[in-house]
Amino acid sequence: MNKVSGAPALVAEAAAAGRTTAGSGPPILVLEGVSKWYGPVIGLNQVTLALGPGITGLVGANGAGKTTLMRLATGQLRPDLGRVTVRGLDPWSAHAKCHIGYCPDGDTFYESMTGREFVETMARLCGFSRAEARRRAADVLQLVGMSEAAERRLRGFSKGMRQRIKLAQALVHDPDLLVLDEPLSGIDPIGRQEVIALFRELAHRGKCLLVSSHELEELEKLTDHVAIMARGRIAAVGTVPQIRDLLDDYPLSIRIVSDRRRELAAALLDCSQLVGLDLIENDTLLVKARWPREFLQRFGRLVVEEGFEVRHLEVLDDSAGAVLSYVLGAAKRAR
Repeated sequence: MNKVSGAPALVAEAAAAGRTTAGSGPPILVLEGVSKWYGPVIGLNQVTLALGPGITGLVGANGAGKTTLMRLATGQLRPDLGRVTVRGLDPWSAHAKCHIGYCPDGDTFYESMTGREFVETMARLCGFSRAEARRRAADVLQLVGMSEAAERRLRGFSKGMRQRIKLAQALVHDPDLLVLDEPLSGIDPIGRQEVIALFRELAHRGKCLLVSSHELEELEKLTDHVAIMARGRIAAVGTVPQIRDLLDDYPLSIRIVSDRRRELAAALLDCSQLVGLDLIENDTLLVKARWPREFLQRFGRLVVEEGFEVRHLEVLDDSAGAVLSYVLGAAKRAR
């Protein structure tokens, strides 16, 4: 990833030509210069992206293009411009569907079926024999922790149980690509840890997982990489620290605790990187600074030269949520 100054430049660079790759190993999902229109409205704008084995989080505001990208990746839509391939195949084709598992956000089931009947039926629709469908359904139901509840009717399932059944049907044909839309929604905290562990195991097996979620804190724990979307474009791709390193002018918030906080605050006023400074309770100073590396280097020199005693220093917003908010805000300002 090339280093640029500021998120507007990052947005412009990501929107320009050039493949952006996430994950290790040969690409499984590839989008090359893909655009999609809905009448006069553009849903996706010249997106180039290549995903290999591993987990990639897909984040962005409503209307950013996440759903369009996922529907193109799963062969539910065809691009108006550009090319989409899964294992080198057009995802619209029947053969490509063997490589694609999709877990939608919506809950639409045959409610009178049991969980086991539903997953077995989905396996049969993939072309497996009755015996093979039964075996595969049993395996994936155990994998997602639904073996004991599998004989219950779907109409009686909780939101979390329905999420697990959707995961089971997405996995039943052992696809290379898993496209998961809000897969952690409605799952209790213990269940989330189990599902996250499952996703990591699948990635370890060489699967490519594209996970769309608004649960940024959970997504950050889960993902190897994050793709941030804004206005139909890929605004940034990489690990959160990689994206964070690109944002040289991102206003980082830092909490500093010192017995001489007023003197320290006065000394910091000369820093060109300083954006904001607040004195709060308990000997605490809240600093906002651009170009955080330069600021922290200067802060370190200042502490040593002036003999300030710093009891605590904490970066407050170096997270997926903070990066996302900043990049999306920059994308709007760059319009």
